[in-house]
Amino acid sequence: MEKAVNLAVIYGSAREGRFCDTVVNWATDILRKDGDLTVCTLDPAVLDLPSRFIGNQHPAISGLHQTLAAADAYIVVTPEYNHSFTGELKLLIDAAKPQWRRKPLAFVSYGGMSGGLRAVEQLRLVFAELHVVTMRDVVSFTNAPDLFDQNGRPHNAAGCENALNAMVADLKWWAKTLRSARNSDMADTPTPQTISA
Repeated sequence: MEKAVNLAVIYGSAREGRFCDTVVNWATDILRKDGDLTVCTLDPAVLDLPSRFIGNQHPAISGLHQTLAAADAYIVVTPEYNHSFTGELKLLIDAAKPQWRRKPLAFVSYGGMSGGLRAVEQLRLVFAELHVVTMRDVVSFTNAPDLFDQNGRPHNAAGCENALNAMVADLKWWAKTLRSARNSDMADTPTPQTISA
């Protein structure tokens, strides 16, 4: 049986009263029903990353590196603030580098008229620099608070769940393919030899 895909779901906001909790809770409830996935979350509000880069000796950065390295794929749940993504999300992204490399990432976005898509387009440029493969399809919520009920579920629950599952099917394909390639690269790396005189 093939190993499950380790998926890290990343909160794109750390603001008090954020709507991100609603969207992440909806998404993770669905994702955790998928037998092909093991799901964890990364929340900048909980990580409390330092505001300047001080290396991985900081416990929050060390923990972030471990979680990102263990993940086979990522989903970023991002709002759009002032036509872009948040500073807290950029801080989280920039606190790591090799841990992101050659892995796939998908987006769930939310916002006003644009549904967060302007933030997604900017994030694609950032992740391209880190050698991350981003999925073409996005699950996007326009005027998001109007689309969810008082229990935190979309009014169009079936349509939203189908959109998420379709995007994740592509994400899983990339995750398994790239994991296999990374494992093959490691297997092909020659073991250093000790030469005695």
